[in-house]
Amino acid sequence: MDLTNEQLLDMLQRMWQIRYFEQAVIDLFKRGLITGSTHVSLGEEGTAVGACAALEETDYITSTHRGHGHCIAKGGALRPMMAELLGKAEGYCCGKGGSMHIADLDLGILGANGIVGGGLTLAVGAALSCQYLGNGRVTLCFFGDGAINQGGFYEGANLASIWKLPLIYFCENNQYALSTPLAQNVAVTDLAERAAGLGFPGVSVDGNDVLAVYEAVKAAARRARAGEGPTLINAVTYRWEGHVIGDAQPYRTRDEVEEWKKKDPIARFERELIARGALTEAQARQIEDKARLDVEDAVEFARSASEPTVECLYDGVYVA
Repeated sequence: MDLTNEQLLDMLQRMWQIRYFEQAVIDLFKRGLITGSTHVSLGEEGTAVGACAALEETDYITSTHRGHGHCIAKGGALRPMMAELLGKAEGYCCGKGGSMHIADLDLGILGANGIVGGGLTLAVGAALSCQYLGNGRVTLCFFGDGAINQGGFYEGANLASIWKLPLIYFCENNQYALSTPLAQNVAVTDLAERAAGLGFPGVSVDGNDVLAVYEAVKAAARRARAGEGPTLINAVTYRWEGHVIGDAQPYRTRDEVEEWKKKDPIARFERELIARGALTEAQARQIEDKARLDVEDAVEFARSASEPTVECLYDGVYVA
């Protein structure tokens, strides 16, 4: 493991930020302050943080409709993120993108996407640009177990394999494509096996083990930078909440959810760090409290931020 104690504690901090950010989003949505379909990633903090911690700051990611955690893990600032969700002018996209379309090109966050699998082919283009420019960057594409059945995955992955593009396909396999269980959606449930027919490696990893995720992505990134082409990572995890806020979830039992909550990636990571001597229980609670206060600050900032003006309506619109 090549991570310093400082880096490990930063990863824990980001995981707690995601946890409290998503809890705040649920509360704001229920109070009518966030509108439109909103997807949270409680329980999936290990995939976002483990993956992004293995990347360089200059690397790219493409995200999904469930992308708040990806943005935070890649270094996104909480204030403009929350302001974006509340439709405020100080948001990352002037309040026009909302929950499913946050982007920060300066941080390599090429955007979340309301279309299932929408980032799959965008990531191929980003990886092609990295190869063409010879800048040593890689692109990591987040997508879900439902999106892997989209035709764009196979078209893009075939091209990425032929051209050996510096691309990492990262499947957040949270067990459900909206409401369809994985076993009813695919014939072979180890999604890493999909890579074999495309000519590049596929790896399955415990997505609730943030360090295992880190190691898998680090290895894939080394391979990509060496010109050896893409890798598919199947990170097995679970979303604690429904597909969207307000989902009644008739497709699964409360007992199933509670069993997965026992595999909480944050609690697991804390236990690992304490066992290594990298963290004390007191430090863990300080890190958690700091994350909670950071999110509370972001909520206060967003609620007091300004409404977008009519003049900014066409800012960033290149084709009308």
